Amino acid sequence: MKILCISLGCDKNLVDTERMLGLLTRDGYSFTDDEQEADIIVINTCCFINDAKEESVNTILEMAELKKTGRLKALIVTGCLAQRYRQEILDEIPEVDGVLGTSSYDEICAVLKKALDGEKTMRLMEADRTPEPGAGRILTTGGHYAFLKIAEGCDKHCTYCIIPNLRGRYRSVPMEDLVREAEELAEQGVRELILVAQETTLYGVDLYGEKKLPELLRRLAAVDGLYWIRILYCYPEEITEELIDTIAAEEKICHYLDIPIQHASDRVLKRMGRRTNQEELRERIRTIREKIPDIALRTTLISGFPGETEEDHEILMEFVNEMEFERLGVFTYSAEEDTPAAGFPDQVPEALKEQRRDEVMELQQEIVFEKSEEMIGRVLDVMIEGKLADEPAYVGRTYMDAPNVDGYIFVTSGEFFVSGDFVRVRVTGASDYDLTGEVYDEFTE
Repeated sequence: MKILCISLGCDKNLVDTERMLGLLTRDGYSFTDDEQEADIIVINTCCFINDAKEESVNTILEMAELKKTGRLKALIVTGCLAQRYRQEILDEIPEVDGVLGTSSYDEICAVLKKALDGEKTMRLMEADRTPEPGAGRILTTGGHYAFLKIAEGCDKHCTYCIIPNLRGRYRSVPMEDLVREAEELAEQGVRELILVAQETTLYGVDLYGEKKLPELLRRLAAVDGLYWIRILYCYPEEITEELIDTIAAEEKICHYLDIPIQHASDRVLKRMGRRTNQEELRERIRTIREKIPDIALRTTLISGFPGETEEDHEILMEFVNEMEFERLGVFTYSAEEDTPAAGFPDQVPEALKEQRRDEVMELQQEIVFEKSEEMIGRVLDVMIEGKLADEPAYVGRTYMDAPNVDGYIFVTSGEFFVSGDFVRVRVTGASDYDLTGEVYDEFTE
């Protein structure tokens, strides 16, 4: 029987999907990307914000229609939406045969067997549970890059966030397991390893009593075959001097850091339950830029948080203008049930949230355009992602660009490259958030 797996939401969810694919492969299932060919559909859902929740629900309903035709033998829903609304899913969407929570994805084969036997099943273990490692992963990223989930859960409890309820307390993966997984991925051809967690900077505190991300990075940098190591989701208050120095010293670690700050107004940050203020943010960013001058900093912001005034918004605009982040995204505030912020007074109207988001993004666009123009003439290492159809040109990424969230560089070349190749490219132009360039010389390896 053929299975279609649909993975929604974040890259951490994608790792869970890849682990389920590994387990299903071990049990003899094959896969398809065509819903019309599928005997079984597994949907790994997200419900972090309202838009993600709507996408998950709509996808389930769309796939449920296939069940009505009799062609589809089983429909399984997993992940965050399943953890949060498990009973509602089974009650209101009778076509769903099984529900798996966030910490239960290793039960996928058992649940699927029951579903095929005609038994509706729900497997929801405590969110703090750590699933069994299983039978490895089937990569869905093309094989030249992969996400390495170094921890699960979160202890921060920001007032707008439901993740601790869905994913449990912070739990680091033992370092030996991560190094072994990185070695296996490198043997499979992975060239770029992207470290993810709800928060990467606290790695190790629960297992070893102290932050161990710098040590982990040094050990991963020693793995043969890896070329880039990229770090996402670094909470600013947890970034240490040792971490900054490690990024600066290790050649394989991209000079790229994702620091989700959410806002810059001290008043809003306090209401968010964040553990930093604007002055501390300035100091941390200043230190990072001093020690790593070519660092590419990415951040994410929330517009229209409850009680955000026009003054708060202007403070944020000024901060963005001064900090000149290389990469930046903005989400409008989403009131999530069971979070403190959903009950805060002074909820901001949706139209105003969107207006403020657009104003920040317009400002950021100006900043990015200027920075892109400054890149012209520079020679950069580029990872090839693919070829443009019917053109002597390739799509690639520089160290400043994480997959799926940042921009690309379009490389003119008559040579033959495959995904995962590295070439040196001279930047020749800039357009919107992307660059153009031409091959400068041979592979950098």
